[in-house]
Amino acid sequence: MNSPASVLVTGSSRGLGKGVALQLATAGYSVGIHYGSNVGAAQQTAAECQALALSPEQRFPLFQADLSKSQDRYTLIQSAFDQLDGLDALVNNAGMAPRVRADLLEMGEESYEELMQVNLKGPLFLSQQASKRWVEEKKLSRLSTGFKLIFVTSISSYTASVNRGEYCISKAGLSMVSQLFATRLAAEGIQVVEIRPGIMQTDMTSGVKEKYDKLIEEGLVPQKRWGKPEDIALAVKAILQGAFPFSTGDVLNVDGGFHLQRL
Repeated sequence: MNSPASVLVTGSSRGLGKGVALQLATAGYSVGIHYGSNVGAAQQTAAECQALALSPEQRFPLFQADLSKSQDRYTLIQSAFDQLDGLDALVNNAGMAPRVRADLLEMGEESYEELMQVNLKGPLFLSQQASKRWVEEKKLSRLSTGFKLIFVTSISSYTASVNRGEYCISKAGLSMVSQLFATRLAAEGIQVVEIRPGIMQTDMTSGVKEKYDKLIEEGLVPQKRWGKPEDIALAVKAILQGAFPFSTGDVLNVDGGFHLQRL
């Protein structure tokens, strides 16, 4: 029996990444659970995935890595290919907000450098390693429409928030990374898609919940609700299942209509 298609989801111990991992488990995929430091949360995600799995062949190994470090990225990709019997998709989801929200005029270089390393440099070079293996090994993907590279960015890639400028810049950069890989990999049969979440209900936004509850009710989000991890997860699943075979380099807005320009 062929082993299930496998997906590495970065930052999948919690938040949006956990939602993606759980949804993929219910769809029959093996999922690599990546985490930065909270092994307990990662173990919980893996256990929940195992409980939702459709097949005993599905696997949910844990991978610890600091995505800002070159050696950690190298080890993560090597281990994922080894433990998942190859890799069919990489979902670049991991990211961080500034540790302190500071006005643009007070933003520190240390905070800027940290977010560039984690949110931009990490997924860029992680994707480079996975893509090189796909191109050089010339193996067939277990996904019906080929290997997939997904970047989870943010509405902050084009929406200016002057109290977290470094986050906006990192996500804007990641949007261009998606365009670059889509251009380079299209002829190789590798699909690249950017998923752009809106205002999502996760632990990252828990501290500003009251503020955004009011803004959402007032119409900031046309659908008048928070986004949830399962909203992103359903988008990832659709891409992996080949719902958009003649698309690459596209931006899939999952934001309740936030991106609409309105009068």
